[in-house]
Amino acid sequence: MIEALRQFGDWILGRGEASITIPIFDGALKPNQLLEAADVVAEFKEASDIAADSEGILVADGSRVVRPGGGERAGFGRPVTALCVLGDGGIAVALDGKELRVKGGAFDGFASKGPANAPFHAANAIAGLGDGRLAVTDGSLQQPVDHWVHDLMGRGGSGRLIVVDPKDGRARELARGLEYAFGACAMNGDILVSESWRHRLVAIGNGRPRPVLTRLPVYPSRVVPASGGGFWLTAFTARTQLVEFVLRENAYRRRMMKEIAPEHWIAPRLRSGESYLEPMQGAHLRTMGVLKPWAPPRSYGLVVRLSAAGQPLYSLHSRVDGINHGVVAAAEFRGALYILAKGPGRLLRLPLADIEKEAAS
Repeated sequence: MIEALRQFGDWILGRGEASITIPIFDGALKPNQLLEAADVVAEFKEASDIAADSEGILVADGSRVVRPGGGERAGFGRPVTALCVLGDGGIAVALDGKELRVKGGAFDGFASKGPANAPFHAANAIAGLGDGRLAVTDGSLQQPVDHWVHDLMGRGGSGRLIVVDPKDGRARELARGLEYAFGACAMNGDILVSESWRHRLVAIGNGRPRPVLTRLPVYPSRVVPASGGGFWLTAFTARTQLVEFVLRENAYRRRMMKEIAPEHWIAPRLRSGESYLEPMQGAHLRTMGVLKPWAPPRSYGLVVRLSAAGQPLYSLHSRVDGINHGVVAAAEFRGALYILAKGPGRLLRLPLADIEKEAAS
């Protein structure tokens, strides 16, 4: 009751989570151009996720799981919205956000549609928990995976964390009411989850979600283990004060969603700068035809290296004037970090030694 009153007071006074102020990129999040300097390994039209097995990087591209330049690993006939490599060599995928399926390994052919009373609707990330179970984030019960911007502008809050056990087929809901769950990873007996619309990471065990990293200036997405401990956190776009303001102006926001095409909403995107009809995000965007890297972003690219406690150590950026935006996944393989920039459909590669050298300078 006290928490509800506090939130109501914040909403009336425009403070706390109801404030439109946004933390700046500073400290461990200080901007650089590392993602723009990355090698482009391959380009894909419908890439949604990546993972690494013993042979290399796998990419979920449309309805297939492929190796860059190496042919198809598996085909499913429906869009693959999440991908995870299992410890026994198999892979787990989410199909169209509505079904979990395993191919190869000890549980080859296993399929689950989630809890019987509330099936998957927008499954967007899968993580192995080390004991055979799989953690699945289900972003929204109202919108499909591709309509994430509709969920944001509709102020959605129906995301869930679901744990599936292929041994007995049981699917258990660990948390619900998350404001777009998008990414999970095992962390010290708990599960670290990205809650995108609240700009934070939470640890979920048997009790209430515990905040781990809050007040991010971005919308976090998938999180994966890093070699040597800690995690890699991706963020698919950055926040702006204008979008935060629109989210709080209910009458304007609802009319905008009803009367304007989604690509022209005042809303974040995975890619921008392709149309003169795009809404400006405020401030001085261009000078003499040059887009300024410090202009408020409609799209952005970011990867954050986290400690074992989930705190930022350093970051990799593609700024407003860059191309490699909409970062939704990362994976390590043989001394390099591979990054999926969904905006331009690029698979990027950066040597870990180069990243650490730049971070130390």
